[in-house]
Amino acid sequence: MFHDRAQIHVQAGRGGDGGLSFRREKYVPKGGPDGGDGGRGGDVVVSVDASLRDLSAFRRVRWVKAERGGNGRGTKKHGADGDDAALRVPVGTQVVDAEGRLVADLTTESGRVVVARGGQGGRGNARFATPTRQTPRFAETGLPGDELDLELRLKLVVDAALAGLPNAGKSSLLRRISNAKPKVADYPFTTLEPVLGVVDGPEERQLTVADVPGLIEGAAEGAGLGHQFLAHLERARLLVHVLDASEPDLEGRFRTIDRELAEYGAGLDVRPQLVVLNKIDLLENVPAFTVLDERIVRVVATSCATGAGVDDLKLALFELCPAEPPATSDDELPEFLDYTPRARRGPRFRILRTDRGYRVVGTPPSAEELEEALRAVGIKRGTQVEVGDEELEWQ
Repeated sequence: MFHDRAQIHVQAGRGGDGGLSFRREKYVPKGGPDGGDGGRGGDVVVSVDASLRDLSAFRRVRWVKAERGGNGRGTKKHGADGDDAALRVPVGTQVVDAEGRLVADLTTESGRVVVARGGQGGRGNARFATPTRQTPRFAETGLPGDELDLELRLKLVVDAALAGLPNAGKSSLLRRISNAKPKVADYPFTTLEPVLGVVDGPEERQLTVADVPGLIEGAAEGAGLGHQFLAHLERARLLVHVLDASEPDLEGRFRTIDRELAEYGAGLDVRPQLVVLNKIDLLENVPAFTVLDERIVRVVATSCATGAGVDDLKLALFELCPAEPPATSDDELPEFLDYTPRARRGPRFRILRTDRGYRVVGTPPSAEELEEALRAVGIKRGTQVEVGDEELEWQ
């Protein structure tokens, strides 16, 4: 089954704790502090894998967590940075946050974005040594990484997309012109999910063509099946509008689909269209298509049963989809958005690890927030916690 939506929860790695250590060597009985810094937590990274076709890999993946940074150790040894958690997605994937804001739009094979940053590692006690405080008996704990809910939305990136009413012969046409083998049957809604095909052309050129489930009147508002897949038409450079030439009222059926594209928006109302009059083998004469519209760049008559007009259609596709897509101007969106998370404010409080337990410095947090923070650093029952002038015992 084709999957173009996925919900995931991502959590970047927590930073490692700073080391609380003192130099202890023979003949050096009172060495100074030598605790190293904790390592940085791993990031959660989303990157494009051109071999993937949909988001089915996330059917069972709901929670993604990066590795925690290593703790600092004695002799000023710093902890290792945590490994990143890598998510591979197909070309055309959008990353959206819980508020519905676009985080990244990955439309090229080089697309890559960091969606959650790892926490900073804590400083070891060697960092706090001063001429007046030569034996600091505390070190910082690591900061937590970003944690958030995300939605992945796939919008296919293709050269051309077949659109039209159910049973217009789109799947048969795709089988004729490409290497795709979609299901073909003589009833509506045979195609239940998008199918991709590669069309071979002159000079070893290739085009990617998508067959989208048939649209019906009201599709933009949710009627039928096609409304689920209208998003996959957005990035097609050319719309191939397939009409069953054996049915009456060609213009009326063309207008029906055209209205749905316009109501959906996203630029589909201005996209160039190649009109295909299909199933001409069922007629004695090819009907005239009299719609005058500047978006219609060509009209081709075909028959999937006899192969008539199929070569003309393939040539038209390569002519109307240039080898190099037109360059975007500075005012348009780039090929992909590289998202950088909003800058974090400095922590209102820090938790220091001492030789007796933990110490909370900075603005005192609420009881619930403090409890959550202490649990995150791994506090155990009976441990002493200093908050301001109070000394508490963790129960």
